[in-house]
Amino acid sequence: MNRIFISFAIEDKSYRDLLVGQARNAKIPFEFIDMSVKEPWDAKWKTNCRTRIKGCDGVIVLVSKSTANAEGALWEIKCAKEEGVPIRGIYCTADNRPVTTPEGLKVLSWTWDNITNFINSL
Repeated sequence: MNRIFISFAIEDKSYRDLLVGQARNAKIPFEFIDMSVKEPWDAKWKTNCRTRIKGCDGVIVLVSKSTANAEGALWEIKCAKEEGVPIRGIYCTADNRPVTTPEGLKVLSWTWDNITNFINSL
């Protein structure tokens, strides 16, 4: 079973919940991990988050207009790249696509084919 870290802006928590729920309903064989926090993150959070990312087979970034200002999500993307963990962006919705996306992040539409193809490639 693949372990997938989900990175997202806290404003996009409902999309994370939707992704996890859809995966359960589809009985997709992978486990989702995230490091959601409701308060400012610190050095301990970064250390724990890096450990979790390194322990995952891949990272899915839920990308929206909120991503550009989501310090935690941007740090998670940077961390995954530094650790060599495969990463894929998925747009939260077609009408919520940002003008710019994090540098070097390949972002695809939210379809089960796109999500499962990424996971199966790991």
